[in-house]
Amino acid sequence: MADVIDDKIKNYRTAPFDARFPNTNQTRNCFQNYLDFHRCNKVLSGKGQDSSPCEWYQRVYKSLCPMSWVEKWDGQIEDGSFPGKI
Repeated sequence: MADVIDDKIKNYRTAPFDARFPNTNQTRNCFQNYLDFHRCNKVLSGKGQDSSPCEWYQRVYKSLCPMSWVEKWDGQIEDGSFPGKI
């Protein structure tokens, strides 16, 4: 099963359909996957586990989000002013 998931992640091309975000505007989908990536990293790193499953969220948000947004959010996380709950 883990091999199948690894193959799907490696062969990933673009963000798949997500029923939580059915509309054309994918801004919320972008932001949610950005949050999920950082939450996943925080949890798995805190437990001392491999954080490679979090790569899925990173690939999705990098596919959906403009890089200027990601750079802004990364800066806000470093400054401690990020509005999301990670």
